[in-house]
Amino acid sequence: METVQHHKTAAKHHEEAAKHHHEAAKHHEAGDHEKAAVSTVKAHGHHAQATEAQRADSKHHASKV
Repeated sequence: METVQHHKTAAKHHEEAAKHHHEAAKHHEAGDHEKAAVSTVKAHGHHAQATEAQRADSKHHASKV
């Protein structure tokens, strides 16, 4: 994967993680902690995928130094 795609992939997953965190907050406010937990797990999954894309991009940049 090229560096541009790494950035796009990381951004997409950060955006998805943020969406799920917002959903979790709304569920907590509504008192639905079960749904909040599900949204939180989804957010953490997207965060992990974003981190992996960032790590791959860092390796790409490190190889150029």
